[in-house]
Amino acid sequence: MNTTRLFASKQYPLSLLAALFTLLIITLTHLETKAEPIPAGQGYELRFKIAGLRDSMVFLANYYGEKQYLKDSAFADAAGNVIFKGKEPLPGGIYLFVFPNKTYFELLVDKEQHFSMECSADNMIPTMKIKGSEDNIQFYAYLSFIQEQSKMVEPLRNERRALSEQGKKTEEVDGRIKEIDERVSNYKKDYIAKSPDRFLTAIFKASEEPKTPELPKGSKDSSMIFFYYRDHYFDLFDLSDERLLRSPVYHNKVNFFLKNLVVQYPDSVIPYADFLVQRASGNKETFKYMVWYLTNNYETSNIMGHDAVFVHLVKNYYTKEKAFWTDDATLYKIQDRARILEPILIGKKAKNLMLTDSSGKFQALYSVNASFTILYFWDPDCGHCKKATPKVKAYFDRVRSRGVQVFAVCTEVEMDKWKKFIQEHNLDWINVADPKTQNNFRQEFDILTTPQIFILDKDKKIIAKKIDEDNMEKILDRELEMYEKKIGN
Repeated sequence: MNTTRLFASKQYPLSLLAALFTLLIITLTHLETKAEPIPAGQGYELRFKIAGLRDSMVFLANYYGEKQYLKDSAFADAAGNVIFKGKEPLPGGIYLFVFPNKTYFELLVDKEQHFSMECSADNMIPTMKIKGSEDNIQFYAYLSFIQEQSKMVEPLRNERRALSEQGKKTEEVDGRIKEIDERVSNYKKDYIAKSPDRFLTAIFKASEEPKTPELPKGSKDSSMIFFYYRDHYFDLFDLSDERLLRSPVYHNKVNFFLKNLVVQYPDSVIPYADFLVQRASGNKETFKYMVWYLTNNYETSNIMGHDAVFVHLVKNYYTKEKAFWTDDATLYKIQDRARILEPILIGKKAKNLMLTDSSGKFQALYSVNASFTILYFWDPDCGHCKKATPKVKAYFDRVRSRGVQVFAVCTEVEMDKWKKFIQEHNLDWINVADPKTQNNFRQEFDILTTPQIFILDKDKKIIAKKIDEDNMEKILDRELEMYEKKIGN
């Protein structure tokens, strides 16, 4: 049971807001809301009276994905009265009333957008009084209930911890904790049954986790439970409900699903990424967010091979017809990034390189006869390269007899420095460069920094890429072991 985390008033700062407070206070300190009221049914008008708040700038913010954004600002008068209002309705979601010290309490915004809330700044949930918003009346009834259950369950958890540390039985206290869990669960079930169309119902259902079946008698295959949990994770979650996008639930559940329930190989991730996009496609805003989030997540992922997911998403969703939120220039940049990455995805055959060695003779990557090739892009002036190159050389010396070769590409054009470094470090592998900058390898292999290491198999297919020298050793040792077992060495 989660009795302390769901939707409680927060007592920690909003980091996103911190940088904006000073500027907004300077520019808006003397503003007060004195205009005529917004007619009921038009726009929004949220009135607050907060005991303990006076003569201060406060803010209305909303969740969006994993972040929070400022939506409005107002000045609290000497009696703690605050009015946020606007001519256009607010998009539905969980909003935040943010105090000058950056603590805040949450409120639901859906169809009812003309209401008032009153509370004490130092004891928000128990003192909250609401008029004109059944959503928030029910929301704060739930928060009060959760607060009561939390007070009861916390000492039980402490008692259980103490019993466990003493090696004593915990069945009795476990039973009392379970009773509270069931009480909370039943509260939500009853609410959902009585108020199926309320926003709070959508939140409860989205937060619900699948109830997994018990294993058949005699079965020891626990993977069945995992697969059931994964496959039913979004059964009650409407990913096209735009209101949920403006809540902490949306991003957290999607992120947990992708990080913990999906195997982190591109072939496994891609079908689930498509599944999430399809589930979110019933609403333009949720479709936009899901495509943006997935694309950004897999472009910037530190897991090797995830760029294949990025390429797939761009090719399928970042089109002029589908990516309606993106201007032509941005769309071109995203598509161009995918075009660069696609030829160098894991499993693709590396493009042939024809470059000159230190004697001026052309050397071709495809002419390298080796079980594995370390394709090494480096620069003799690069500080990291100066540390990495001797390590690559030491490893090469250990495994060259096992069918490993290095095809080392100098990314700079100062040939004297290059040749001197080769001689001083006895780099007796294949050294090549492009002194006349006639080759496009920097773009073709996405060489933005050095050093860059690719591992190729005997057919010059990419096994690993953009790894450091330590991971190069681990991956190549594993590949060598598997290859030698395969050929019977």
